[in-house]
Amino acid sequence: MKPSLKRRLWHQITGMLVPVWLILGIVSVVLYRGSSFGPWLMVHLLLLGALSTAILVWSQHFADSLLKNTAPGGRSWLGVRLTVHTVGAAMVMIGITGAWWHVVLTGGILVGLNAIVHATILVRQLRGALPARFAPLVRYYIAAAGCLVVGVTLGIWMAHPGNSAAGDYYDRLYVAHIGLNLLGWVGLTVIGTVALLLPTVLRSRVLSTTRAAARPTLPTLLAGLVVLGAGAYADSRIITAAGVLIYLVGFARVLAELVGHVRRSPAVSYSGWSITAALAWFAVCALGFGAVVVTATSWADAAAGLKTLVPYFAVGFGGQIMIGALSFLIPVVLGGGPRASKATACELDRAGLFRASVVNGALVLTLLPVPHFVAAALWAVLLTTLAAFIVLMVRALRTNRKNRTPPGAGLPPLVRDVAETPAPQPAPRTSMLVAAAATLALTLAVGVALEPSNTSLASGPGASGHTTTVDVTMIDTRFSPDTIDVPVGDTLVITLTNADGMLHDLVFDNGVKSGSVKPRATTTVNVGMIDADRSGWCALGGHRLLGMLLTVNAIGADSTASADSNADSDASASGDIDPTAEPGSDFVARDARLAPAASATVHTSTMTVSNTETEVAPGITQTLWTYNKTAPGPTLRGTVGDVFEITFVNAGTIGHSLDFHAGSLAPDKPMQTIDPGEELTYRFTATRSGIWMYHCSTMPMSVHIANGMFGAVIIDPPGLTAVDSEYVLIQSEFYLGRQGEEGDAVKVQAQLPDLVTFNGYANQYVAAPLTATVGEKVRIWVLDAGPNVGSSFHVVGGQFDTVFSEGEYLLRDGGSTGTGGAQTLALAPAQGGFVELTLTEAGTYPFVSHVMSDAEKGARGLIVVTD
Repeated sequence: MKPSLKRRLWHQITGMLVPVWLILGIVSVVLYRGSSFGPWLMVHLLLLGALSTAILVWSQHFADSLLKNTAPGGRSWLGVRLTVHTVGAAMVMIGITGAWWHVVLTGGILVGLNAIVHATILVRQLRGALPARFAPLVRYYIAAAGCLVVGVTLGIWMAHPGNSAAGDYYDRLYVAHIGLNLLGWVGLTVIGTVALLLPTVLRSRVLSTTRAAARPTLPTLLAGLVVLGAGAYADSRIITAAGVLIYLVGFARVLAELVGHVRRSPAVSYSGWSITAALAWFAVCALGFGAVVVTATSWADAAAGLKTLVPYFAVGFGGQIMIGALSFLIPVVLGGGPRASKATACELDRAGLFRASVVNGALVLTLLPVPHFVAAALWAVLLTTLAAFIVLMVRALRTNRKNRTPPGAGLPPLVRDVAETPAPQPAPRTSMLVAAAATLALTLAVGVALEPSNTSLASGPGASGHTTTVDVTMIDTRFSPDTIDVPVGDTLVITLTNADGMLHDLVFDNGVKSGSVKPRATTTVNVGMIDADRSGWCALGGHRLLGMLLTVNAIGADSTASADSNADSDASASGDIDPTAEPGSDFVARDARLAPAASATVHTSTMTVSNTETEVAPGITQTLWTYNKTAPGPTLRGTVGDVFEITFVNAGTIGHSLDFHAGSLAPDKPMQTIDPGEELTYRFTATRSGIWMYHCSTMPMSVHIANGMFGAVIIDPPGLTAVDSEYVLIQSEFYLGRQGEEGDAVKVQAQLPDLVTFNGYANQYVAAPLTATVGEKVRIWVLDAGPNVGSSFHVVGGQFDTVFSEGEYLLRDGGSTGTGGAQTLALAPAQGGFVELTLTEAGTYPFVSHVMSDAEKGARGLIVVTD
């Protein structure tokens, strides 16, 4: 295969990686537009995927050309590096979207190591090259790779499950991550490249030296990045802003020179317009970066402000600089003779002024306070226009193949010292500009027409056609602000950011729901037209009871208007309770028999939280939050001095935790709330005996316990005597929500249980009685898990000769007289103990909580005694 053919085939193959990443980015916008991680995924597909791939390919190409020294390993090793980066970047995105931190870690390591190898190869090339006037520009690529290594490391650390709840530490990481990746990895690469590339695109004479190649420029830029990172580390936003300012001083040196080229030789092609516009957006976004940080009142505010800038960094700067540069470079590297190169360039330049005008015009319009659907329409047109490059690139490759002439030897020069070819005749600019303006006007009209207030007949004459957009932050289990004033008839759109360390959502009384929003994520909620006051709340984990309420005041509404309340209108499952109903034929009662403590002194187990639809009474099902799919969770048993090591895994949908009363240790780490997909190890030593409760301690704790998150640990007191039969009963309450759904948090707060049960099912031991034999000693351990109702355990027809409560014998073998007895074991919530009795006659002995209304709600069972 001829060298030129190998080069052309190489660039065709590697060139397809960028369009693939771009296509995936467009698909992510369509599939995940309503999700909390959709914007994150789109930005990373563009920047970490497409743009970083282009940087790896073209920085190596430019280094080879500038230094006239081919990289070690040539294209083969570059192909390996591209493969490693692609796999690593894909793993990062898969890991983030699936909440698999170890996948993120592996992918991030691959991306970081690949950047180190890339920088190392460039350093070797630079040291082995002969002196060249533009050789210092390669140092920009080396420095940029170093920034990527640090930036990716910060990104990995941000993704670690333990950092989402670490206060402003996460936000400081985010600010440094954005700065090092956008201003460092992308920014330094672009500055080092456009110093020569833009004059070449504009057909302007390149000076013998450039300010980018001048000695002070790169150190100034790097100093700014170092100060930026140091400010985030030192918890000083002023220092971080100073770092951005220093960076801007270095960039201004290069930008001033580039502006001179544009003034002397204005752009006449898509690549020139796109690159010039991209540099303008870069300057605006870098200034915005500094302004956001210096004016923010907290790191959380700074991070939230930067999130609004990132799309403009990614699309206005990153997308345009990449597509503009490729539109110029692809014809150059494909070659094929003057005819083929010109035809290829013409394909990539199709409707160039129109495309550049639509993209940048749409970006400017999205900065204005336009309605939600108008902004969505503008972004759709903008991204579609950028994506046209993919189609044009395919057409360009075909055109080049058809028009090729036998290639000459050697690589084409990167830089033209003088204009070697006449500029092509410009397309009719007026018609292009008119078409772009018409496209934008049509987009605005479509967006306005799509606004709910304009499309819904129900909105009536009160619809104003205006959209009120409000930023709401969820932090410290509160909405901030928690009251919004909206003119009646306006459409309300809320930009909802979760700045808390746990999952939240937002539900309105008109049925609008945000869906779950992960920590540090942002989503958009279109509440619809406001014709009356509205109420909103967080529906996850009882957060509503903790005060997560949002009020929308309809300013100017009729005082008689009332909001819908269909979100809470469905009937509770309590209406389906039938005290006389029996379980179905497939019912299996929870085994109440208690096995002896194991001889091992270290007990290891895994407790996994999951949402489990469970029958809690005949015909009544609820979605419980369970440990190992049962409520109560598994019962653990040991003796004083034993060690328990529990691996706690959250496979649920909201944050949960674990609190073992059987251990005595600081709660800060082992009892912390962990988010879905996270796990921790809880290790404690049992130093005192009794039956101890464990439960979820995530607030509101009452709701988590009432929805099934509790269980028992039994630590045998020294000298515990053997008995013939031993059982464990855990009393708890259910506050029923709708059939098949979670419990009613409002009922929990009001302490109005619908069911009171032993071992999680009403009257289950009536249907499947416990058993004993006449004359044998029976021990029954009892724990009251609550969360609200006490217990007075009683066996009808029986008398207790031994009562052990909260670590002490109240009565043992009849007491001091030998004839003493007890009729109940009284327990408050979270208390426990055991009773022992001997049943001397065959028969059926009911056991109940002697709080009789609770017994009638399900806290009863039977012991069948046989001869």
